[in-house]
Amino acid sequence: MKRWEFTEPLHTERLELRLMTADDVPSVHAWMSDPEVVRYQLYEPRSLEVVTEKVAEYGQARILADKGDYVQPAIVLDGEVIGAVYFTIASADDQTGEIGWVLRREFWGRGYAREAAARMLDVAFDEVELHRVYAELDPRNDASVALCLRLGMRREAHFVEHMWFKGEWADTGIYGMLAREWRA
Repeated sequence: MKRWEFTEPLHTERLELRLMTADDVPSVHAWMSDPEVVRYQLYEPRSLEVVTEKVAEYGQARILADKGDYVQPAIVLDGEVIGAVYFTIASADDQTGEIGWVLRREFWGRGYAREAAARMLDVAFDEVELHRVYAELDPRNDASVALCLRLGMRREAHFVEHMWFKGEWADTGIYGMLAREWRA
């Protein structure tokens, strides 16, 4: 595993992934305050004050080297922040990372999350040189399950009533892939 620092924006065919700045707060607040968007997130809708703090935190997260290190770049389309992709080192010893994504509701269903996640998987496998990446999600989130499958991930686990989530017991799904599978 190699140390990687987010120093320059990443690009895809249609998108730019870059570190968040204070100017992004209104766009980030648009999804973090939307109950439908955060339905499967680990948090309730957030206030503008909390989003401002989170954006400052995310803008400083730029190193992937050790367990717990993460990046959460903004997904930018034509200069507008439409979402974010999350990536963290789950285990440096086991060369494993975790990926996640979120988009503003008006941008759902257009392939943007797949495009951004694929670019982060390129970084994870080709630059950080991880062995395995997984996504942990609520299996009721059909769109994210479908995205995992489109990315080539396989369903590895389904834990029943695995966590207390927003006032009820919820299942957890794990989807994963290996570096050799991504390269194939």
